[in-house]
Amino acid sequence: MTLQRPASLTDDFLRGLVARVPSSDGGTWKLTEVYTGELLVELPQSTPADIEQAFVTARAAQVEWAKRPLKQRLEVFKRAHTLFLDRAQTTTDLIQAESGKNRRMAIEETCDPPMVMSHYLKRAPKLLAPVKRGGPVPFLTTSTEIRQPKGVVGIIAPWNFPFATGISDSISALMAGNAIVLKPDNKTALSPLYGVQLLEEAGLPKGLFQVICGEGPDVGPTLIDNANYVMFTGSTATGRVIGERAGRNLIGCCLELGGKNPMIVLDDADLDDVVQGAIFGAFGNTGQICMHIERMYLPESRYAEFRDAFVKATEALSIGAAYDFGPDMGSLVSPDHMERVKSHVDDAVAKGATVLTGGKPRPDLGPAFFEPTILEGVTKDMLAGVTETFGPVVALHSYRTVDEAVELANDTDYGLNASVWGGDVATACQVGKRLESGNVNVNDILATAFASKGTPSGGVKQSGVGARHGDQGILKYTDVQQLAVLKKQVMGARPGQDYDEYVKGMIGGLKMMRKTGIR
Repeated sequence: MTLQRPASLTDDFLRGLVARVPSSDGGTWKLTEVYTGELLVELPQSTPADIEQAFVTARAAQVEWAKRPLKQRLEVFKRAHTLFLDRAQTTTDLIQAESGKNRRMAIEETCDPPMVMSHYLKRAPKLLAPVKRGGPVPFLTTSTEIRQPKGVVGIIAPWNFPFATGISDSISALMAGNAIVLKPDNKTALSPLYGVQLLEEAGLPKGLFQVICGEGPDVGPTLIDNANYVMFTGSTATGRVIGERAGRNLIGCCLELGGKNPMIVLDDADLDDVVQGAIFGAFGNTGQICMHIERMYLPESRYAEFRDAFVKATEALSIGAAYDFGPDMGSLVSPDHMERVKSHVDDAVAKGATVLTGGKPRPDLGPAFFEPTILEGVTKDMLAGVTETFGPVVALHSYRTVDEAVELANDTDYGLNASVWGGDVATACQVGKRLESGNVNVNDILATAFASKGTPSGGVKQSGVGARHGDQGILKYTDVQQLAVLKKQVMGARPGQDYDEYVKGMIGGLKMMRKTGIR
């Protein structure tokens, strides 16, 4: 198809971005524009030796970076905050070209790193400051908690939000004094590469933030074996492999993994609000959001009412390839992924599910487009019933009681995100607390939870280990050093003192400290 590429995406600009990626053997990967399938740039592929050298370079830069006072490190991100917002349109162009998402989702993705910067610019000085605590003997001992950077953090970013995860997950690690080696997905390497360029323009030392590229099995093991900590966002299957390797290396990892996220609609929910929320929950970013909705539970008494309104709104969505805010929904990330989504729908139909709307690829629009799809009659023997589809496909179910709805929502191996809708917010919150999910949104799908940078966001069950955001989002990138000081030698019996006498005194002292509240 013919599509005018944005003027910002010149060949020289794109080649300049990928020139940062090391590739000693000259191997490349064809990075294409998703909308059309046309070549954007040849992306260098890194060898294990290239990755090892990237860690050597990053480690040397990290030593000097960690020596800088925190205030000086944070100045870089104050400047970067302005740069990221000023260049948001160019970043949006890159995100659209490499991922195929519509412009609304792309521009919203560019806002995530500045939001993370803003939060930790305020919070980091307190969280990273030494904390003096009491020692075992009042006045004569002290114990100080000191936060030390882990060293070089390996970040493996997914293709669905390459800029938000690749850059946002790096920000707090950098603030804490670490270096970064980032592996973006080959399909979506351009926007994170641009983010690194902007950080360096803001004053981040060159060499501190390395980017390596390649297919996961080719580069992942070397990255994990050289990192001091790993942050991964992606599938549960890959997360298990990464977690096992990190465990063998005795390094920490944070894993945000898959989901089969439910949405419960209570019988007093507002119809228009629910439909609007469901449209975004199922079809935002073409259904390629870790926290998006794939299972929707409707009260039996209002099932037909909600179903019909949702189908009507879905059929009114516009789908297309455009670098403007016209289409409501864009493309899937690749033809291969489109075939995966199609296979889930085909499997469900073959086993008895009904397609209420959609259900088909749209090759007339581009090589990876798929219609927004609503299914009915999905069961647990279908792929779409238990496995994350990660596309614009949602299944509708009815329930009779709230207890049944909660039981159905929790009947999954996953627990990343959930959504509850109701007119009585207090009641909806009580329902939400019963759900086995790391994130629960009331009268929203996911934005309120994910945009609340002060609160940890992570999964339970098979949806992950650890969290991003909140205090954990920066403290996980640090090791705790305890600096303990004894001012006078009182930790033991005095010379010549009978040890029984010493023990009596010690026990009496402990009782006194507890009684007086000293310890």
